[in-house]
Amino acid sequence: MDVEAVVRGVLRGEKRAIARAISLIEDGAPEAEAILSALEPHTGRAYVVGVTGATGSGKSTLIHKLVGAYRRRGLTVGVIAIDPSSPFSGGAFLGDRVRMQDLTLDEGVFIRSMATRGSVGGISDAAEGAVKVLDAAGFDRVLVETAGAGQLDVGVAGLANTVVLVLAPGLGDEIQAIKAGIMEIADVLVVNKADRPGADETVADLVSALEIEDYGPSGWVPPIVRTVALTGEGVEELVEQIERHRAFMAKSGLRFTEKKVRAMLVEAIKRALTSDIVPLITKSAKFDGAVKMIMSGRLTVGAGADLLLAPLKRFLRDRHVSA
Repeated sequence: MDVEAVVRGVLRGEKRAIARAISLIEDGAPEAEAILSALEPHTGRAYVVGVTGATGSGKSTLIHKLVGAYRRRGLTVGVIAIDPSSPFSGGAFLGDRVRMQDLTLDEGVFIRSMATRGSVGGISDAAEGAVKVLDAAGFDRVLVETAGAGQLDVGVAGLANTVVLVLAPGLGDEIQAIKAGIMEIADVLVVNKADRPGADETVADLVSALEIEDYGPSGWVPPIVRTVALTGEGVEELVEQIERHRAFMAKSGLRFTEKKVRAMLVEAIKRALTSDIVPLITKSAKFDGAVKMIMSGRLTVGAGADLLLAPLKRFLRDRHVSA
């Protein structure tokens, strides 16, 4: 593999080289690290928009229209569509490129489907690398569509400059999204399929949720945009709100708002606890002892959890007091 040739091709915006670079990153090839290191100095120009929301909300159709709206403005667009993995091949199961096939003939557009391959939070582990490739290739906007993991889909916040949360009436996900961490990381709220019954109720739910949130005197309050992706209704307004958020963040000089950082940090801590701390606890003799006590009725599950977590809580409390 001629790494230098791939890098040169990416920097020239050659689609074949871009596709090759992303494939190497997605496959975890030895050349991937060298490619990303060589491209790193050429990144930081693209504006990344994450589009998230539950399956069935119409994210793919909306992105299709967003690409068209940005192209009419003379901007080039890269799309990374994260699909659930096929249980057989490990590849992208739905294949968003099929749905957006007509856009692939446009030299100013590049679309790539990527499988989650077991990653949680709706984002592929290789997505960050793919975004860097498109950034280095000179695309003005990079749209990242998540796999639709619903309220767990917080991973996109660390990848995107602006996060668009898409909801649709009648899916039963409105209240779930409002209660979950995903609401904390949304910069623009979209009620898609707004021509359907229940759209007004969904908007009202979102307005109520925003009213009880504390965004601070100079904080960004997510606007609510109604769209009908199939017809393109509301898409131009959505672009305006995304660009408005872009201008707001540029003026603030910050990468993220405090509210979003807090939500991302909490999510990162939860994942670290799950992947690092929980296995240590479950492999201990105390865990086996608690299981036996619960089985015999001498301990409740809640009391068992408290017992196992007591040393960690005590350690953190002592550190807090000493600090």
